[in-house]
Amino acid sequence: MRFQAPGHFRSAADFAVHLRAIDAGWQIDEDVPANGALANAIEVHGRILGNRFACHPMEGWDGTVDGGATDLTLRRWTNFGRSGAALVWGGEAFAVQRDGRANERQLYLGSDVDAGKTMSRLLAALRVGSAEAGLKPEDQFVGLQLTHSGRFSRPDKQPAPLVAHRHPQLAIKYPYTADAHLLSDLELEGIGDHYVQAAKHAQDAGFDFVDVKACHGYLLHELLGARSRPGSYGGDFSGRTRLFERIVAGIRSECPGLHIGVRLSLADSVPFEKDRDTGLGRGMHCELPYLHGFGADETDPTRFDLSEPLRLLKRFEELGIELVNVTLGSPYYNPHIQRPAAYPPSDGYQPPADPLHYVKAHLDAVRAAKQSSPNLKFVGTAYTYLQEWLANVGQHEVRNGHVDFVGIGRMLLSYPELPRDVIAGHRVERKRICRTFSDCTTGPRNGMVSGCFPLDPFYKEMPEAKQVKALRTGKS
Repeated sequence: MRFQAPGHFRSAADFAVHLRAIDAGWQIDEDVPANGALANAIEVHGRILGNRFACHPMEGWDGTVDGGATDLTLRRWTNFGRSGAALVWGGEAFAVQRDGRANERQLYLGSDVDAGKTMSRLLAALRVGSAEAGLKPEDQFVGLQLTHSGRFSRPDKQPAPLVAHRHPQLAIKYPYTADAHLLSDLELEGIGDHYVQAAKHAQDAGFDFVDVKACHGYLLHELLGARSRPGSYGGDFSGRTRLFERIVAGIRSECPGLHIGVRLSLADSVPFEKDRDTGLGRGMHCELPYLHGFGADETDPTRFDLSEPLRLLKRFEELGIELVNVTLGSPYYNPHIQRPAAYPPSDGYQPPADPLHYVKAHLDAVRAAKQSSPNLKFVGTAYTYLQEWLANVGQHEVRNGHVDFVGIGRMLLSYPELPRDVIAGHRVERKRICRTFSDCTTGPRNGMVSGCFPLDPFYKEMPEAKQVKALRTGKS
C-alpha cells in the first residue's frame, strides 16, 4: 500500500504527527470526552437536537422489485435509530418514479397506497431502534431522500439512461449514454411533479423533511452543470437551477409545514479513468473551457471552483432551506473524491493520492460553505475513512464552527452504535470499525444486496460474503 490508512495509528497523537508529516493541512482533537462538543445541542427548524451526528442517506439494493421495503431494508433503518444520531438525513434514496431507479431493488414511488405504506414502515422501523437508544420521536429530525438517477438510471438489470445534457467525457466512459434519451423540458417538469407527489407521501407518513437530492451525477445535479443544454432548464445559472426551484415551490405549495433539505455535490471535477500502466485514476482528456460540471474549474477541471455553488447556497437561504448536506463529485466517475477509501471497488481505480487529501477536500468544502452562509446548517462528509479518529476530527470541526453535523454513512453499516459510544465516552470497538473495503459497493454492483459483509455478523454469514471477498481479492 502506498499510504498508511488511519487505522494503522494506535493513538490520536500518532495520527496527528502523521497528518503533519504528509502536510495534510488540518488538525484533530487528541481527546474526545464524554458529552463533549459532539453532544452539543443545536436548533434546527425550531427543534432542539441533542447531538451533532447525522446518518447519511443510503442507496439501498435490498427492496422488492415493485419498490417496497424488505426485512433487510427495515433492519438497516432500525440500526439508523440505534445510532442515536439526532439527524437522520434522508435515510434512504427513494426514487420518485420507477424509471429513475439506480438499481432494480431501489425503493420507488409506485402506487400511492404502496408508497405511503412503505414510507410508514421505514419510519416505524427507525422508531424501534431509536427507542432502544433512549430517544423519543421529538429527539430526532428525520428525513427521506427523494431522487431520480437520470443518466445512471437502471430500473431493471440493464442501464436505461435518461440524460439532462450531452456530456462528451461521460459518453466515452459510459458509451451506452452517448445516444441516450435527452429529457425534454416537458419530461423534466413531469419528473418534478413526481418529487412533489413523493414529498406529500413522506409528510403523511410523519417525516420531518425531504431531501431534494442534487448530488453525485444524478438528475438534478447533472442539470446544475448543463451549460450546453438548450431550452428553459439549461444554459445560464437561472436555467440550470430552474427545475430545482420548481420542485421546491411545488413542495411548499402542496406540503405546508414539511421542511426541505438538499444533499449537494458542492463541487465536481472532470470524470476520471484508470491509467492502464499504473492502475491509478487520472482525469480524462477534455476540451477547454470545460462546460459540463457544477463547481468545476473551466480552465482546469481537476480543480474546484466554488463561485456558483456558493451562489446557490445563498439562493437556498432565500428559499427557506436551512439544511444542506455537503458532498463532492460522484461515485460513478470520480469516486476517489466522493468516497475516500483504502480499497476502491473491485472495478475501480487506485486513488491518485493519499485518501486523506480527499478527506481534506471535503473538510475544506464545507468550511467554505459555512463561512459563506453561516445561517445554514451543514452536514459534513468523508468521516468514515478516518476510522478510529472519526470523532477526533469531527469534534475539532464542530468545536471550531466549521460544520454543524458529522455525517456518517458506511460506518453505520458495520457499527451503528458508534455515535452513542462516542457521546457516552466509551472506547470505540476497533473490530467493528469500517475499514473502507468497499464491499458494500462491490456487492451490489455484482447483483447482491447491500450490507457490510466483512464486519456485520448478520451479513458475514450470508453466502454472498464469500463471493464479495473473492471479488475484492481478485480470486473469483
